[in-house]
Amino acid sequence: MTAIRLSLLVSTVAVAASLPFGILVALALSRGRFFGKSILNGIVHLPLILPPVVTGFLLLILFGRKGPIGAFLDQYFGIVFSFRWTGAALACAVMGFPLLVRSIRLSLDAVDRKLEDAAGTLGANPAWVFLTVTLPLILPGVIAGMILSFAKSMGEFGATITFVSNIPGETQTLSAAIYTFTQVPGGDLGAMRLTIVAIAISMAALLASEFMAHLIGKRVNFE
Repeated sequence: MTAIRLSLLVSTVAVAASLPFGILVALALSRGRFFGKSILNGIVHLPLILPPVVTGFLLLILFGRKGPIGAFLDQYFGIVFSFRWTGAALACAVMGFPLLVRSIRLSLDAVDRKLEDAAGTLGANPAWVFLTVTLPLILPGVIAGMILSFAKSMGEFGATITFVSNIPGETQTLSAAIYTFTQVPGGDLGAMRLTIVAIAISMAALLASEFMAHLIGKRVNFE
């Protein structure tokens, strides 16, 4: 239960912290016209291609206590990521970020720009147009991306265990707990129980994502 609660906490924090950045990056990739757009797109989706252990190692180098970013955050703000549950949330956020961005970007691409232009001609500034017109239209995609990112975070293992290790009660998430059970005699029953929980959570997330995609399709057909 401790591992399940920790996984839920880590996944929730990871999604909530990455959502604003995900929306901004999706906007840049969908609407932006700038040099290096393909490079940005590649960097965003890199965690999907790289082995998770590589991502975790890079996070350890950058956000560890002696890393350039980690040392700065620790010295001036007292924020520590390595070997803490906050580091697990950071690793999960990085691993789930491509799924979040992609879902939001696809929703943005499906928005009829004429609706936004009409709001602009009525005197609304770009920020207000986004909040009142664009955001409600892409909301199903945003929710679908959040669900997929949450599911990815719940199942994350390689980057997390490399960056924050496998400390019971602190960084031992659901996947790490299953791995631990498989390494001890008589741990098969505990591993099976957690496996069933992981399957149930992942299936629920996928069904919810499909439902949101169905809503997006109905909206596009209606328009």
